[in-house]
Amino acid sequence: MDMNISSDDFVFLPLGGSGEIGMNANLYHYKGRWLMVDLGLSFPDESMPGVDVVLPDLQFIESRKDKLEAIILTHAHEDHFGAIQYLWKRLSVPVYGTAFTLALLRRKLAESRLDYKIPLHEIDFNITYDFGPISVEIVQLSHSVPDPAALVLRSDEGTILHTGDWKFDSTPMLGVDTDRERLRQIGDEGVMALIGDSTNAMVDGYTPSEAVARQGLIDVIAEAEGLVAITCFASNVARLESIIAAAVANNRSVCVVGRALNRTIGAARDTGYLTDIPDFVSELEVSLIPRNNMVVICTGSQGETRAAMAKIAASIHETIELQSGDTVIYSSRQIPGNEPAITKVHDMLVRRGIHLITDDDRPVHVSGHPARDELVEMYGLVKPQIAIPVHGTARHLMAHAELAKNCQVKQTLIPNNGSAIRLKAGAADIIGQAPVGLLMPEGGEVVNLQSDHLRSRRRMLWNGTVTATIVLSADGDLLMAPQVSQSGLCPDHKSADFIADSGLAIEDIICDQANQGDDDEAIEQMVRRTVRQMAKSHFKLRPTVHVHVMRTDIIGASV
Repeated sequence: MDMNISSDDFVFLPLGGSGEIGMNANLYHYKGRWLMVDLGLSFPDESMPGVDVVLPDLQFIESRKDKLEAIILTHAHEDHFGAIQYLWKRLSVPVYGTAFTLALLRRKLAESRLDYKIPLHEIDFNITYDFGPISVEIVQLSHSVPDPAALVLRSDEGTILHTGDWKFDSTPMLGVDTDRERLRQIGDEGVMALIGDSTNAMVDGYTPSEAVARQGLIDVIAEAEGLVAITCFASNVARLESIIAAAVANNRSVCVVGRALNRTIGAARDTGYLTDIPDFVSELEVSLIPRNNMVVICTGSQGETRAAMAKIAASIHETIELQSGDTVIYSSRQIPGNEPAITKVHDMLVRRGIHLITDDDRPVHVSGHPARDELVEMYGLVKPQIAIPVHGTARHLMAHAELAKNCQVKQTLIPNNGSAIRLKAGAADIIGQAPVGLLMPEGGEVVNLQSDHLRSRRRMLWNGTVTATIVLSADGDLLMAPQVSQSGLCPDHKSADFIADSGLAIEDIICDQANQGDDDEAIEQMVRRTVRQMAKSHFKLRPTVHVHVMRTDIIGASV
């Protein structure tokens, strides 16, 4: 779609992550060149059966990839870098990020066994890098993953601060607090626009420190009897260190269960984190150690059926077994949309007499995102002329925009995915809409979620299928009663009546349309329409209908 973006326009264009939490993919344009910030994924909801991950549609920038300078990653969370392994080949540009971000990405790419090599380039804080007509400096932040970065994008038109995910934390336990002093200096230099995290824009106060979660874990483990199993986001290295410290404080050994956790720990050690921790107990040795002396860290905080926690809860894990009286701690938040899956695992645990602790019960988790008072402080430091909230649903974005107005920001603008926003000193306006959409990986390829075969698959799941076979003579007479079968449309005790009624209706329509006897396509359409009408009248459903018309050389015979 041509939006008449002129060469001199400084444009922000989100392809994902605006109006939703997840799948962050943002574009910046200046002097005819483009820069991508983050390329993340999201997770499916109940309307996407059979889908593991959801990816942003990049068709807009794919058609301009010769003008794309690079992809810069703000940090190592799936919703910001998880789509690289699936979509990089469509763009084939260098990827830049901080040390831990690239270390974790390398491990992910190695596991995915790609047959091509992605050029990865490490960048450091408070250094200016040139990407064509845009220069970029990254600023140290605090978040729930090591080495997160805000981006300062400078051009002749002005300066933009793209915050990424962040919080203020004077006791982060791992890493350092957000660099307030550098942000203040950047604000004093003049910031045209702040494009920022809205995840906790409806939460009052300050987000608690990681030190709060660490002490909460220490206290809960101290009270626990039997084995303690803890699940958290696999990339939350600060939380992993807190769990290990809490285990050591209670004279417990630690076992790590789950490929994603081991991948993160490896990347952390590669980059100088988690160096001063005790050796882990292997999964095979857990049963040899007294249960009161074990903490098991598991993947699966979001109810993923194939992750360790779901298998442990269902008593089908190969090595880890829970007993009545053991304790399970969820040291994580629920990503919107995952509540039913998480609740299912919770119920399995509670039914078995296992003590379940979540952040609703005790302070065993803190967010990595800024609450309202932190946002106010950020606006006080940066003093932007324009605020563009991203990384949140519509409610989050509106709450963030209202807060920015109260902070005396001159203009706020709420984007949708695909909104091309031209930024000028003191003014921002939407100049067009780029095509956006959803993709998914399947069978080694990436396909559109709205493709015909996926729409058919969803329709079959929710509405069932009906197959009708029609045997006709050469001149179009029925030679035998129509053969009708159904799958997933109705219960068995209702199937016979539906099949009988459909067969009679098909006979009637074919007899009534005898003049179309030599047009198989017309007959297929008539039969398909008839069967759908029958399904709608019986069950108020619209099944996928397959019609097979078979011909013989017999002439003039009929049922």
